Amino acid sequence: MFAVFRHTLGKSRGAILGWGLTLAALAMLFIPIYDSFAEDLEALEQLMEIYPPELMAFFGENVSITTLEGFVSLEFFSFMPLVLGVYAVLAGSGLIAGDEESGVLDLVAAQPVSRSALYWGRLLSIWASVILILALGWIGMMFATNFSDGVLDGGLLVGAFASLGALLIFFAGLSLLFSMVLPSRRSASMFSGIVLVASFFITGLASMNDTIAKIADFSPMTYYQGDSWVNGLNNEWFLGLLGVGFLFMLLAWWRFVRRDIRVGGEGGWKLKLPKMLQFGRGQA
Repeated sequence: MFAVFRHTLGKSRGAILGWGLTLAALAMLFIPIYDSFAEDLEALEQLMEIYPPELMAFFGENVSITTLEGFVSLEFFSFMPLVLGVYAVLAGSGLIAGDEESGVLDLVAAQPVSRSALYWGRLLSIWASVILILALGWIGMMFATNFSDGVLDGGLLVGAFASLGALLIFFAGLSLLFSMVLPSRRSASMFSGIVLVASFFITGLASMNDTIAKIADFSPMTYYQGDSWVNGLNNEWFLGLLGVGFLFMLLAWWRFVRRDIRVGGEGGWKLKLPKMLQFGRGQA
């Protein structure tokens, strides 16, 4: 299993460096922006007070942009779930189904390695990749504070990145499960992406409508804590996202060890049409 883990993680180094260094660059970008607008932030905050509360719900509640923590929460962590969510969806959906559709998985499975060892070795690489990408983002942000008048608490910043990581594990697990029950990686990515975007808007619009607010209780984005340094990290929400994500991964493993592996290409939906719609079947 650990040989599979090392091999898969090595193959992922391009994605880790690409996403991680980009995240670090973005983190480093927002610190100078804060310094350049520091004198006008109080006026900007007063202007934002006239904005509808429903609009500000997309960016977190009780966040003051006059502090560096509030500015980073609003300008960085508020949209990171959508940005890095793309990585999580693609990584999860392609973990098994990607090689299956290319015809590689059939050859790998023929080697003296169990399906469980193959699955968990690759799965560990996703967890490690998420941690490494977020670690690069944290390092970049902390490095940038050395050249800023603002101050960030590194410990509180870890909490915000940890909550983001839990959300990414949730969506990676969801897309992985979809890839095991749907006929293709493409369909798994599509449905996972729909859940990701829908969750973002449902959580943001929850304060506008009581019906949406009830649905928002089931939205994973509701339990994301990008502004954790304002209200503190809620461990129940954090562990809940991780737990549900891991449950999806367990279900995906259960499905993987019990189904046939395709030799290559995408699968079909295997929907049985009513007899009256089966045109030409059985006819000369």
